[in-house]
Amino acid sequence: KAKEKVSGEWLCLENQIGSDEVGVGDFLLPMIVCAAFVREKDLKILKEYGVTDSKKISDTDIIKIGEALSKKFFISKLTLPNEKYNEMISKGENLNSLKAKMHNRALLNLYKQFPDTKNIFVDQFVKPETYFKYLNDAKEPQIRNITFRTKGESYFPCVALASVMARYSFLLEKQKLETKYGVKIPFGASSKVDEFAIKFIRKFGLQEFNKIAKKNFANYSEAISNL
Repeated sequence: KAKEKVSGEWLCLENQIGSDEVGVGDFLLPMIVCAAFVREKDLKILKEYGVTDSKKISDTDIIKIGEALSKKFFISKLTLPNEKYNEMISKGENLNSLKAKMHNRALLNLYKQFPDTKNIFVDQFVKPETYFKYLNDAKEPQIRNITFRTKGESYFPCVALASVMARYSFLLEKQKLETKYGVKIPFGASSKVDEFAIKFIRKFGLQEFNKIAKKNFANYSEAISNL
């Protein structure tokens, strides 16, 4: 009975590695992928910290629990600043190919540490065959035995933890940029973001703006044309 209580709705309780990403729909913030390794004995720690899908936890709470979790668990974090993102897009990558490569690398980092792990989960964002097609770097080993699941953070504790840690890292990156420029950077890609973009360019110039913006978003041409 006790075991049932710990797991809640989890579909797998064995040792597992899972990954999730954040920042994909954010015009001015970086994309981050995190992978997390979770053992059965860790489930009660996740429960203590209230780790479920990060979308169900407030940013204030994520900031509170993020640091403690990062000390208790094995996490692999990859951050793609928008300057690097723009460079990769200009070389022919797209949003999903970048995500696939980042997920693969984050999973690989943990799999190397825990090569006996049989359960590997990814929060699904494209069909599995498309995902593997994007992994076209011959030098980069591929993690193959993956279970893809949309809303994976609701089913697998490792993906739930990865989603919380990705959000935590994302909020820290946001704070770093806000401290650097002395501004509050909005999330997402709304018209509020467009207004912010125009003000930012007028204050810091286009060159500086190009470091923080995803240039292939419609918001970019919108901001430029309204200067």
